Amino acid sequence: RHSLTKMDASMLITYGSLIGMAAAPIWLGSHRSLGQKVVESMTTKDAWMFPFVGSGVLFGLYMLFKIFHKDYINMLLSAYFLLFGILALAGTLRPTLAHLLPKSLDKDDKDNTNNNKPYGFCFTPFWHKQGEPFDLRFDAVDLLSLIISAVIGAWYVYTKHWVANNILGLAFSVQGIALLSLGSYKIGCILLSGLFFYDIFWVFGTEVMVSVARNFDAPVKLLFPKDVFADVYQFSMLGLGDIVIPGIFIALLLRFDYQEGQVKDNKKPSSFPRPYFLATFGAYVAGLVTTMVVMLYFQAAQPALLYLVPACMSVSFLTAVRRGEVAKLLAYSDEEPEVKKVEDPSAKTDAPKKSVKKTPKDD
Repeated sequence: RHSLTKMDASMLITYGSLIGMAAAPIWLGSHRSLGQKVVESMTTKDAWMFPFVGSGVLFGLYMLFKIFHKDYINMLLSAYFLLFGILALAGTLRPTLAHLLPKSLDKDDKDNTNNNKPYGFCFTPFWHKQGEPFDLRFDAVDLLSLIISAVIGAWYVYTKHWVANNILGLAFSVQGIALLSLGSYKIGCILLSGLFFYDIFWVFGTEVMVSVARNFDAPVKLLFPKDVFADVYQFSMLGLGDIVIPGIFIALLLRFDYQEGQVKDNKKPSSFPRPYFLATFGAYVAGLVTTMVVMLYFQAAQPALLYLVPACMSVSFLTAVRRGEVAKLLAYSDEEPEVKKVEDPSAKTDAPKKSVKKTPKDD
């Protein structure tokens, strides 16, 4: 066991950097989720099945690394994740570039139809012959974002530099948190509870998780040198799952805060109280610090969700108890409620009357 009193400056830099890199995409992705159109929303069934599906994928990767040489597996997986990493980075960079560049270059419209974008092409992929063709539209800001992202992607491919890896990994995290939705607080609790046991089993019960993490050479984890002053780097790592899974839960709580702000102010608030988001975000950081301390003390890999899940779930629920909003939190859903159409009484009077044929009566 390593004495915590012997922690030197290099360790503080390493673990502090990993914690900072984990917290930043959660903060950014959560706030971007307020203005994003959700791509995928999870159902209760998805939440129950996720740990089992994840276990199958994890064990499948473990067996592939056992059967085939890891270079071949990493070549295929790196190409797959690199493509989506470049797209994720382009999506992450776009809002910042749009803010910095002249407004004339930004043709993004508020209704997300992309009709104002000057460039584009239309195509029908071979697997979608019977459906509507895809109309891909883009402007100068989109193009510049993609070029910068492709350059960083090429840097990663040719050098495998840990900084390039982290840039792509952070973009994955931001976009995942911004675009994915748990659907409701209850579904979030089901998912986190299942992954709590999933992480414990695969880290403490087997060598599978640690083996895959060490062999999997793709931007699906954050890296930082254990000693930044060393000639040859050895890295500490943090999987993106330990960022994105708690991150989408924290983002859901920010949207709950936003909805409560709308209800109280009866309008879209420009600034609103964020008690659930701030409390749970703080709990996440505290849980991650606890993970690092325990890992350093025992000098062994730790399942981060073992500490993150209880921290996030308990603090969010206790915040609801303290504020007397347990029922509201449990009933919250990301889905927009259907607006019932109320018939206008005047419409009935103004509507044309149907002619009714009268039957002649015998006199």
